Amino acid sequence: MPTTGIPPLGVTRTPDGTRFAVWSRNAARIDLCLFDKAGTKELRRLAMLREGDVHSVTLADIAVGTRYGLRADGIYSPEHGLWFDPSKLLVDPYATELDRPFRHDSRLTVFGEETADLVPKAIVTEAKTVKTKPPLFEPGGLIYEVAVKPFTILHPDIPKKKRGTLAALADPVVLDHLKRLGVSAVELMPIVAWIDERHLPPLGLHNGWGYNPIAPMALDPRLVPGGLKELRKTVDALHKAGIGIILDLVFNHSGESDRLGTTLSMRGLDNLTYYRHATDQPGELINDTGCGNTIACDHPVVQRLILDSLRHFVLTAGVDGFRFDLASILGRDMSGFHRDAALFAAIAADPVLSDRVLIAEPWDTGPGGYQLGNFPEPFLEWNDRARDDIRRYWRGDRHAMGALATALAGSSDTFSRWGETATRSVNFVAAHDGFTLTDLVSYARKHNEANGEGNRDGHDENYSWNNGAEGPIDDPEIAAARQHDAMALLGTLFASRGTIMLTAGDEGGRSQRGNNNAYAQDNAVTWLDWSKLDDKLIDHTARLSAMRRRFGVFADTRFFTGMGDVAWLRLDGHPMTVEDWEHPATDNLVMVLATEDRKQKRPTRLAVVLNRSHAPHPFRLPASLDGEWCDALSDAAPPVFAPARSVTFFVEVF
Repeated sequence: MPTTGIPPLGVTRTPDGTRFAVWSRNAARIDLCLFDKAGTKELRRLAMLREGDVHSVTLADIAVGTRYGLRADGIYSPEHGLWFDPSKLLVDPYATELDRPFRHDSRLTVFGEETADLVPKAIVTEAKTVKTKPPLFEPGGLIYEVAVKPFTILHPDIPKKKRGTLAALADPVVLDHLKRLGVSAVELMPIVAWIDERHLPPLGLHNGWGYNPIAPMALDPRLVPGGLKELRKTVDALHKAGIGIILDLVFNHSGESDRLGTTLSMRGLDNLTYYRHATDQPGELINDTGCGNTIACDHPVVQRLILDSLRHFVLTAGVDGFRFDLASILGRDMSGFHRDAALFAAIAADPVLSDRVLIAEPWDTGPGGYQLGNFPEPFLEWNDRARDDIRRYWRGDRHAMGALATALAGSSDTFSRWGETATRSVNFVAAHDGFTLTDLVSYARKHNEANGEGNRDGHDENYSWNNGAEGPIDDPEIAAARQHDAMALLGTLFASRGTIMLTAGDEGGRSQRGNNNAYAQDNAVTWLDWSKLDDKLIDHTARLSAMRRRFGVFADTRFFTGMGDVAWLRLDGHPMTVEDWEHPATDNLVMVLATEDRKQKRPTRLAVVLNRSHAPHPFRLPASLDGEWCDALSDAAPPVFAPARSVTFFVEVF
């Protein structure tokens, strides 16, 4: 069944009235429930008419602001994948605004327990569209990953009522910070409505990241209390500052979780349709996400929901693009992942979506789930292999030089396998998931005890180091060493070919106290303390960003040819040999690039000198016939020695 054969779902305002429609193949009956303005008293319950698998009702007396929910009746037999329970109020998957956040309660998991007082009510809104423009962000730019609440909740110069909300991103102090860093686009971690995992409330913890969604189009009232209007205004403010906006969306699982989870929306409407199940046991949910369930992205109804969600955010808010969490699931069916999956083709062919920025987290936890390099163009892909190779080099691992150079050059070994001539890599050294940049050089092992899982959660291997002591220290030498290492990691990131990503606060030395899975720490562990940021590190990041914009060679996504566009040298100025590349303890490298200098407005050469040794080393740059080399970050003359634990940049000036 093609997605085009499905009539409009959700709420549609027409001259004849307001139409409510929902899809369910297996429900015997679906009722529309209307509530008072407080969302506490059910005023009317109307049976929806069925045509095929679409249940709908059109009412003439529905005003904007009306609160509503759904109830589905039918067979309750979880062992057969059927979860129909009319005592459960259900959220419309097409809801675009909710009157309150989701909260976990055991009644949401028990058959026959009434839940209307617990479940958010969807709100009827008047659809408003914006004039869409081509995305501001282009591959090769700097993405700044932001968790909305932690980023601004402690900022002293933002009005208190805005702190921790999406509107704070439009505040002048935030925009000034983003412009100082040269951010091309902010990537917002999930801002749609989510629910806490059931094990968190008894621990006194709450999900602070939002990767546990229920309603894919409805903005979470905690983060975006002003709804779509607030999103539109924030997008507009960022665009006026020359900054794009990318939404991180989760279509791989929902917060309804496993068989012991909640019944809030899709499970209660048609569990067998919306989620993937074992073929021999219809009641057994497939868990390719590690989150309890897997959304059936190969089903036309689910594909329609995903496409409509993406269109919704483009048409009503003008967002530039999307990052997809555990994106391999978008291309999965029961036989595995397919780069030519119908959903990918539908996005590429859609007139609203075809020019949007698309970023994949190219893995899931299911069989064959790791798909780095296998997504179709124009998808950009998070490159965890480059992340780990950069970390391993700076940690001092042996046999690390070749992998580092490959990462710097855009990972052609990964992204050329389908005949492509340009990289689609998103390079990063730290992201929301894992250690922060500062923790990467301050902790040799994870410290997730505060998550209440006995430190069993989160990755065990982080390729991290602590510079001689674990965690917080008073030793100025260790503190200086950590700062130098952080600066070196940033230098490596900004010297890499293709798109790069920086997580908010890493430019200023933020720490999560060694927690590498801080999703449940909606508290001071993740909240950015602006008063403690390292301005020297921020200034270094800003200088690196300005340098990267000055020389287009880094943002250029085409693979190097080796025909005069790049040279790999030793510190003595001679070309790297096979023996140099393969030697287990090679510490140093000079990358010489042909580039355009936008400041000089002419072609030139740029040399990037990497020295991971703990001692300075003498180095020689290639001879310059018509000019001289100078420091690309400070315009000073190049030193005789490459500083210990450093990445330095030199430009040939004329």
